[in-house]
Amino acid sequence: MERTAYSLADIAARFGGQVMGDAATLVQQIGTLEKAGKGQIAFLANAKYRKQLEASQASAVILSKADADTTELPRIVCDNPYSYFAKLSAFLNPLRDYAPGIHATAVIGKDARISPQAHIGPQVTVGDGASIGAGTVVMAGCVIGENATLGENTRLYPRVTVYHDCVVGNHVIVHSGAVIGADGFGMAWDDGRWLKIPQIGRVLIGDHVEIGANTTIDRGALDDTVIEEDVKLDNQIQVAHNVHIGAHTAIAGCVGIAGSTTIGKYCRIGGSAGIIGHLKIADHVEIASFTLIGKSITEAGSYAGIYPFSKNDEWRNNAVHLRHLGELVKRVKTLEKEIESLKGEKT
Repeated sequence: MERTAYSLADIAARFGGQVMGDAATLVQQIGTLEKAGKGQIAFLANAKYRKQLEASQASAVILSKADADTTELPRIVCDNPYSYFAKLSAFLNPLRDYAPGIHATAVIGKDARISPQAHIGPQVTVGDGASIGAGTVVMAGCVIGENATLGENTRLYPRVTVYHDCVVGNHVIVHSGAVIGADGFGMAWDDGRWLKIPQIGRVLIGDHVEIGANTTIDRGALDDTVIEEDVKLDNQIQVAHNVHIGAHTAIAGCVGIAGSTTIGKYCRIGGSAGIIGHLKIADHVEIASFTLIGKSITEAGSYAGIYPFSKNDEWRNNAVHLRHLGELVKRVKTLEKEIESLKGEKT
């Protein structure tokens, strides 16, 4: 596919920023400082990569005002090179267009409402009473349950499952294998066996959300599981029933969120973190990778609970000491009392 080339002047007119050097320089794709070549524009968002900038073969570069004079390459100077790169990359690499229409192999249920501008791919199943908005793309093998709703300009990659009654907003991206609305893990112990608790809530997903591959979002037990607007979920995340995730929160892969936990707005959660159920996480909280959150967080800030790795023998030795930490604390307190008593005798 032949790409369209744009001058730095054209790009700056569209996205802002100041052009330094030859404004007529043409670029047609993004590249890294290390590997970009002719016709590609790179970006410098971190000062530690300045050495790569010195040797870069890119036709142009995006950088901050602080780095504006570190190269003679044609350049666009802006306040936030990383977000500028993201916008430009999206412009140069738009999502593939899909022709409106319903594939002959799709199965469409009774009273389903599908916009003539929607694309329904091969082997898709749309349940009775489901609704799919204009510009939405549902790719091969997806299953849309009864009375489920997909908004406008939403994109479901192959083999996504949206269970009955769930609502997915506008401009949402859901990647392959994701399951939205499966039953939450609700069980009651009775006379030596587990009784399943019907999960009668829904999943409600706001606009501009992205959901990674094989991520699962369980439906609510009674109330709804809610994912607010502009939430970004990585691959293989488990969101349990009745969880509420606030707008603009980003969560990395393999995070597990137990039931009925509320996560605030603008939070960032690192990969493989775990959050126990029925907790409340304040707005603007950052949680480091592999951290286990066992109680509510009421103040914004960064939180971590990662035990540093070490050589195996050292780790085992430290683990032995940790097992006796409670006993050690008692002994220290006893010694402190004895020291205070001796001080009293001297006075």
